Amino acid sequence: MEHPAVTNFRNYIRIKTVQPNPDHASCIKFLEQQAKELDADYQVIECVPGNPIMVITLVGQDPHLPSLLLNSHTDVVPVFPENWKYDPFSAHKDEKGDIYGRGTQDMKCVGIQYIEALKRLRKEGHKFLRTIYISFMPDEEIGGLDGMKKFVKNDFFKKMNVGFALDEGYANPTENFTLFYGERTILWTKVKCPGNPGHGSQFLTNTAGEKLQKVINSFLSYRDEQKLLLRDNEELRLGDVTTVNLTMLKGGVQVNVVPAELSIYFDIRLAPTEDVRKFEEKIKMWCKSAGDDVEYEFPLLEDSTQTLTQSLLTCVEDGKNPWWDAFSQACKDEGVKLEKQVFPAGTDCRYIRELNIPALGFSPMNRTPILLHDHNEFLNEKVFLRGIEIYQTIIPALANLKI
Repeated sequence: MEHPAVTNFRNYIRIKTVQPNPDHASCIKFLEQQAKELDADYQVIECVPGNPIMVITLVGQDPHLPSLLLNSHTDVVPVFPENWKYDPFSAHKDEKGDIYGRGTQDMKCVGIQYIEALKRLRKEGHKFLRTIYISFMPDEEIGGLDGMKKFVKNDFFKKMNVGFALDEGYANPTENFTLFYGERTILWTKVKCPGNPGHGSQFLTNTAGEKLQKVINSFLSYRDEQKLLLRDNEELRLGDVTTVNLTMLKGGVQVNVVPAELSIYFDIRLAPTEDVRKFEEKIKMWCKSAGDDVEYEFPLLEDSTQTLTQSLLTCVEDGKNPWWDAFSQACKDEGVKLEKQVFPAGTDCRYIRELNIPALGFSPMNRTPILLHDHNEFLNEKVFLRGIEIYQTIIPALANLKI
């Protein structure tokens, strides 16, 4: 007989919440059932129509205290089925107990582990001092712009009075578990290179292509510097350096016409030690050296009046942050050895930290290859069930914290 929590997890995987067209309706229906099984209140909030946010609420004994937020996201990235052993939405379990499916690691596992841990705790009669919120975001995989970014400005969120939050991490192939106390600043950058158009048989001057070449050389030279920095320092991890990757090129009408404009996109992830405003000055300099009319913009910003925000880190030093102390002690009680890092990518957690709310990224998956966004993403059922046990210790430690 399969463990009911594993069956629940597999049923969640089978819901095709894949971007760009997630099945939100089926997902919300599934989560409503989870809330009912928890005997908990729930609300569905749409900061943007068509992007439902599910919030399950377990009211604490002292609801005036800052609450505990357990966050996850329901959406998953696209798949290339021809590269998978099994249907990526079948939640196939092999003879070793490995469950294959998109979202098994990123991050439907964690959402179900929260719920299953709380089901057990409630069944055992546990009471919680603080109110616990379990939130499910709809669009983390495409930046969280219509989900968490807007939700933290919503009156409902403000009334939640969040004191501390947990969100996703990723797997660790060793016996240890990875813990993220911050993440790099996501700096998606678009550069527009205008130029003289004309016939492709001529030596035209001041062309968009020439400017584009200079822009590429500047951005990728910096990429090479950071790559060497990571390679030559064994103490550094990916989250400690800045990555720059050319991801999209746009422009042109046909092969024999020199275009009037070319655009290029870079996915930049700034290390926490990198000053955001100083880095923007670098971008200005790179663009200006390519041409006075070369312009840049940051697509993640909603409008031109917004400014870049420096990523904040959550204190993970013993004795300096009671939330960290409670989390750390709970992990020690479970024999969980943590490797503290800066998250190399981006999660919804960044919007929470921007409000100066401490938050940690943690997915209890050890002895597991890192396969988020990869083909044949899987999680072993024993690792999944062990994660529920770990949360059974962590959640009460945080929800009953007295400070």
